[in-house]
Parts: sequence; structure tokens; C-alpha cells
Amino acid sequence: MSVNTETTNQGIVYKKSLGTYFVNVNGRSVVCSISSKLRKVLMLPPRDPKSLPYFKVYEVAEIKTVDPVAIGDEVRFVEGINDGGSADVRSNMIMEVLPRRNALMRLSPDQRKLKQVVVANVDQVIAVVAAAKPVPDLVMLDRFLAMAEAADIPAVVVITKADQKMKDYVQQAIDDYRSIDYRVIVTSAVEGVGVDEFREAITGRMSAFVGLSGVGKTTLLNATQPELGLRVNEVNKRTGEGRHTTTHLEMFSLEGGGAIVDTPGMREFALWDVQGNELALLFREMAPFVGTCKFGAGCQHVHEPGCAIKKAVETGHIPDSRYRSYVKILAMTDND
Repeated sequence: MSVNTETTNQGIVYKKSLGTYFVNVNGRSVVCSISSKLRKVLMLPPRDPKSLPYFKVYEVAEIKTVDPVAIGDEVRFVEGINDGGSADVRSNMIMEVLPRRNALMRLSPDQRKLKQVVVANVDQVIAVVAAAKPVPDLVMLDRFLAMAEAADIPAVVVITKADQKMKDYVQQAIDDYRSIDYRVIVTSAVEGVGVDEFREAITGRMSAFVGLSGVGKTTLLNATQPELGLRVNEVNKRTGEGRHTTTHLEMFSLEGGGAIVDTPGMREFALWDVQGNELALLFREMAPFVGTCKFGAGCQHVHEPGCAIKKAVETGHIPDSRYRSYVKILAMTDND
């Protein structure tokens, strides 16, 4: 059936899978493809600002990202209407991605070193770690928090499985995070501990969940909203976890308002365009000391003498565990 009219609409991408994008328009779902123009960028020559506003494109290059459209993106799209007056999915095409407030990124799973925007326009990052089983990986947790700081997104730390015996270093870490103004919610879905506080924290907000598999996100989400975690987990099983691909992602609405997006594979997240000597700025308790070292802004705060950050660790102004995470993440950054 031929298309005879087109309308331009605006909505939010809430699901995507293998080149197909699902856009929410005031509660209505529209299935779209994307324009090939979104995969290109025009390379323009430098010109005199006083010259006429006409210039010639000298190259059309591929964009340096895996997919120009991400979950959470606000987009403008053309919606085709067929002769019968109904939508023609084949002609629904995303033409423009509106400016993002923020974005969480990771490196592409291949060797091209392209960035992959996993989710955009979120209100907060929920970093989830288990009190025990699997063994709490505080370095990974601090990488997640640094990622949120780099994207200028508020972060909340959620501890799951608090009914299990908690190691002393985990309890110390909870105290440390709270001392540097991170909100920490300790939960046990089994005993109902912290579930109401967790529900309050995510209601009315767009939240991106980060955390390794097995930390109990599914159980906690089920306790928060019946079958929510099961639905999220079912989607995650289709993302190719283990191969670090993201072929299917989905935003899930919350009964009280707001939405969540789980981000499997974020182990491979990228501190995009962050140089080694800038990493300390992403540790909020270290940032005030940056630039006050003997070697100024060039100090990497590891072996240099006269380092203000190392002195702050010695005096207890910076938690020792956070500093150890910083050193390990710095080594990872330098090897990228």
C-alpha cells in the first residue's frame, strides 16, 4: 500500500533491537528505522567568520560511534501514513537526535575503539553491589561512580543481600561513601530491608542501573514492583552478555512514575576523553586537592613527592580504599 502523507513527530526512544527503534509518543509506540544521514558527519573547511555563509563540504565521514541513537534519546521522526489512514512502519524514520543532557558510554566490543552510547538523558545512576556473594568489587564500583561523575550524573550506591554476613571492609566502604556525600541504600529483598527507601529513590526518575551479574538486581526489582526484575532480566538475556554486545536494550516504566534501564556489559565502560592526570577530578573527595601538589596539575598522585592527595590519604581526609581504587583505575586508563 503506497504512502501518501507524512507527519513529523517527537518522542523518546525506549527500546531498540538490531536497527529497529521503538519511540514513545505520549504513550503511543511507534516503530522506526533511522536515516542514513545520522550515520554521517559533514567535514567542513575552516573559513573566515567575515566571509559569506557559504562553504563547500570537502568530505563526508562516518560518525565515530557505534549507533547514533540510544535509549533515552529524544528524537524527531517522520511518520508515514498509508492510504488506509494507518501508520506504515516501513516509512517511519528517525531524522534527528535532539541534544542530550548526558550520556553513559562504553567502548565498542570490536577493535575499532568507537564509543557506544548505552543510555542518554538519565536523572541518576544506580550502582549496585552485593554485600556478599559475589565478592564485592569496590574497584568496579568506583569505576561506575567515576563514570557517573564524568557524565555529570548523580549516583546512588545500592548494597544488596544485606541479610548475608557483611565483611568489615564493606561496612567501612559504606561509611566512606556516605562521608563523601554519596547516598547509600542498604537492602535485603529477602527481609524487606531498605526496599521502601529504594523504591522512593527511583520513583519519578529516569535511572540507569550498573552492576555486575549476580548482585541481586532482579530480586530487588521484583520486591520493588512485581515481576519488574523478571522482565528486565529476560531482556538482558537477549543482549549477548558475555560477548559484550548490546543488541537489545529497553526502558521499563515504574508504577509510581519514572523508568529504569539496566546496562549489561558496562564492565567495558569508557571514561571517554579522560586523561590520566584528570582522573582525580572524578573522585569527588580528591578534586579539591587537584592542582595543589608540588607538581601542580601534572601530578598523577602515585609516586610524586609533595603530593597533596597522598597527604590527604595519610591524614584520613580521603578514604584509603578509594585511593587504592584510584591507583588501579589510573593504571587501566593509562593502558587504554
